[in-house]
Amino acid sequence: MGAHSAAAAAAAVLLTAILAAVATLVSCNTEGDILYSQRQAWKDPIGVLESWDPTLATPCSWYHITCNNNNSVIRVDLGLAGLSGPLIPQLGGLSYLQYLELYGNELNGSIPDTLGKLSNLISLGLQENLLTGMIPDSLGAIGTLQLLKLHGNNLTGAIPQSFGNLTNLIYLELQRNALSGSIPASLGNIKTLEFLRLNGNSLTGTVPMEVLSLVLVGNLTELNVASNHLEGTVGSSGYRVSAIIQDTLKTTG
Repeated sequence: MGAHSAAAAAAAVLLTAILAAVATLVSCNTEGDILYSQRQAWKDPIGVLESWDPTLATPCSWYHITCNNNNSVIRVDLGLAGLSGPLIPQLGGLSYLQYLELYGNELNGSIPDTLGKLSNLISLGLQENLLTGMIPDSLGAIGTLQLLKLHGNNLTGAIPQSFGNLTNLIYLELQRNALSGSIPASLGNIKTLEFLRLNGNSLTGTVPMEVLSLVLVGNLTELNVASNHLEGTVGSSGYRVSAIIQDTLKTTG
């Protein structure tokens, strides 16, 4: 009976290991399918995606893709790659992704809501493209995010209130879009924020005191709100801010 129990236990361990390996392989194949679908949605005039072969077991050998030790995709680095076309919603299925760097291309269409599912993302670099539409509220759910760079697009609508939940964020760069509405007071929750660049939009109202308080209770070193439709801003109130960039100072008296 003891030998039978030992054999059964060994078989259970082996089955668990096999299932884990199969799950990893399925995950890798799924990530490869997602990335290959994205390749098909893009125009690639200089052939930077030629190595993206869907017949391979994993995408880990593809150029511009980095995987971890478990062969899960953690980086997509395609900045300045000459790509054009939309971002597909399936990108939200890259659940281990930490860096999505697609800056300096000609990507168009909207930012998929599904990117908010990238719960391990550290950096989202979509700057200097041709993206349109509103910034998804769902991006505010990515608690790991440290760098959010969406500047130099044609994004419209309001800055999401949900961005106040990004309490690990260091860079928030939304400049040179067509954003409107007020600056959310919730941004004052981001005590880690060092660079807040909102210049070159159509924002209205004033800079909330909650945001200005980051000068004293946070790490804010640059606040740029120039070239908007703000009623007024205030100047530096402490040496910790290297620059507050604005159109005109609000004066009293």
